[in-house]
Order: sequence, then structure tokens, then C-alpha cells
Amino acid sequence: MTLSTLLGSIELGLIFAILSLGLFIAFRILDLPDLTVDGSFVTGLAYSAIWSVAKNPAMGLLMGALGGMLAGIVTGILHTKLKIHAILAGILTMTGLYSINLFVMGDKPSVFFYGEKTVFTPFEGKFFIGTTDIGKLILLFIIVVVLVAALKLFLMTQVGLSLRATGDNEAMVRSSSINTDAMKILGFALCNLIVAFSGAIYAQYNMTATHGVGTGMLVLGLASIIIGETVIGKRGILRHLIAVVIGSIIYRIMLAVAFGLGLPAIYLKLFSAIIVVIAISIPLIKPTIARWRKIHAGN
Repeated sequence: MTLSTLLGSIELGLIFAILSLGLFIAFRILDLPDLTVDGSFVTGLAYSAIWSVAKNPAMGLLMGALGGMLAGIVTGILHTKLKIHAILAGILTMTGLYSINLFVMGDKPSVFFYGEKTVFTPFEGKFFIGTTDIGKLILLFIIVVVLVAALKLFLMTQVGLSLRATGDNEAMVRSSSINTDAMKILGFALCNLIVAFSGAIYAQYNMTATHGVGTGMLVLGLASIIIGETVIGKRGILRHLIAVVIGSIIYRIMLAVAFGLGLPAIYLKLFSAIIVVIAISIPLIKPTIARWRKIHAGN
């Protein structure tokens, strides 16, 4: 693997680490599945592309994130107020977003804005390792560090602790006069805001937005979370958040290695699913391996 390929994998890992941090809110904090993310990622992508074409990339990030937040609020309301199961609520919102995202993109499946300024433009051509420009990598690293710090601080506030408690023991939290419905809506909104922000950054990173790119983002995010938890562990909020970021980077490097070994692009989703299954299985397999070693060591 060349240095350029490695740095490119780390850059993509950091972009999708943002997505995984959003999923972390729904899957690990609230313990609720949220299938909205496949649609909200494209929402961020679409708004970012349109505003970048209009020569305002910073507004593209903001509007993309707000669009994702609204999608999360809709999912939260469907789940809490209409009593629709979280999985179905996410599917309904994701389905609705399919048409909304196309509308935002001007009924075009793809929007290209090569040559336009993006949030990466001020960082390009200023920082190098050898002949490789690392301006994008530096900006992405700053964004991820700020996001991890912000989530850590938020989850230690009273509202953040209430959100965490809702995921741990909803009945107990409700008996403490905390509005669990509001906490769930907040969790869904925050999750999809961050996911859409990731999509908005991804659009400006590639200088293109494709409507179908959101398919499989849920599995990608889960793979990053589970790999990070397996490798780094999950004791403490800060360590857990860092684990998600590291897991995303490891996942992208694994993909780069797989492609380098000749994995066809059409098998990307299958590869992702297999990685998730393996990562989930490791904690279950470890005790069996330990027992096997103990038995054979005695012999």
C-alpha cells in the first residue's frame, strides 16, 4: 500500500467516523435502531452539493446538518407519538427522504461541482508529507477531534446524562419525571444531524453528490463501531468515542487492502456485512478459544 493510498484511507475513515459517531448516539446511547441514516446521509450530501454549486460551501454543511436533524425529528415523532416501532419509523422516513433528496438535487441523480470552492480549499496546497498534500487530512482531523470533544462534554451534561439514562433504563427514567419521548426525539435528531454532516463533508471531499450513495451507510457505521469496540474497548464515554473513530479508520484501511488484493467493487457491501458478523462474533468466540487452550495446555 502506497503512502497516498494509506492517507486517502485515513481521510475517508475520518469522514465516516463522523457518521459512526452519529450512529453511536442511536445504537449505543439510546439502544434504538435507526434506519433513517441511509437517507439522512444523502440529505447532507444533496444540500452540500447544491450550496457548493451556489458558491457557499459552509452554508452547505450547515443546511445539510439541519436537514438531517429534521429527518431525525420526524423519525422520533413517528416512534414516540404515533407508537411506530423504531425500525419501521426509520424505514418510513428513509423512504420519504428518497424523493425529498432528489427534489433538493433538482431531480438529478448526480450533481458535479468540480472546480468549485469547498471547505477544503483553504487547506489545499499548504501542508505536505513528501509530495503528498495532507491539507484535507488536517481539516478532517480537526473536525473529528472537535466533534468527539463536543459529544463528550454534551453527554456529561444533565441533558446528556438523561439521554444516556433513557437508553439504559427507560422505566426508571420515566419514574424520575424525565420526558423520555423528548429524549428519544433528541437522540434521533442528534444522530441524523451528525450523519448528514458527514454526508455534507463527503460531498465536498469528492466534489460530487450521487443519490444512491447512501445505501449501506448503516452497515458501514455499525462495522466501524463494532471494530473499534473490539480493538480499543468501550470503558468510559471518551474511550468509547475514540474507539468508534479508530474503528472507522481501521475499516477503511481493511477495505483498501482488500481492493489492493483484487476485491471487485461489487462485493463491497458483502465484505462489509462479513466484517460486521466477524467483529460481533469475536467476543463470543474468545471464551471458547480460552477454554480450548486451557484444556489442551493441561494435556
